[in-house]
Amino acid sequence: MAELEIEIAKLIRECQAKTGKLLTIGTVESATGGRIADRITDVLGSSDYFKGSVVAYSNEVKTNVLRVKKETIENYGAVSSQIAIEMAQGGRKLLEVDVCVSDTGIAGPSGGSPEKPVGLFYIGLASEQESLSQKHIFSGNREKNKRDAAEAALDMLKQHLLHCISK
Repeated sequence: MAELEIEIAKLIRECQAKTGKLLTIGTVESATGGRIADRITDVLGSSDYFKGSVVAYSNEVKTNVLRVKKETIENYGAVSSQIAIEMAQGGRKLLEVDVCVSDTGIAGPSGGSPEKPVGLFYIGLASEQESLSQKHIFSGNREKNKRDAAEAALDMLKQHLLHCISK
C-alpha cells in the first residue's frame, strides 16, 4: 500500500487532470511540529503543489500570524475544534493555498486534564468549499501521538482530494 503522501500527490494530479487546475496545499501545525509538512515534502515533485507551512506552537503565533481570534482561545482553549478550523483558515489565507490542513493537540506526557486528556488532537482543513475539523484521541507516547496526528491530517487531506475527483 502506498504511503499517504504518495497517494496525495497522485490525487492532486488526478484532480488537475479533471479540473485543469493544480491545487495548492499548505500546513499549519502546532503539536505535530512540522511533521505533516515533512511528510508531504518527502515526495518528488511536491514543490509543484506544496507552498509552505507555519509551525504555530504558541498562542501568540496563532493570533499574530494566523489571525486566530484571542476570544476563541479564551472561550474554547488552544486545543479545540474551533482553533483547528481558524488555524486552517488563517493558514489558507496567509500561504495563499487552495487547501490548508492544521493540527492542535496535547502530545504528552503532561499537559492533559480530565476534559482534554493527553493524546487529544483536533485536525482542521480549510478550502474554498468547506472548513471542518476532526477530533482524535491517541493513546501512545509523545512521539507516537505526534506521528498518529500527522497521519490523521494526511488522511483528512486525502479524503478531501478524493471528493474533488468524485465530483
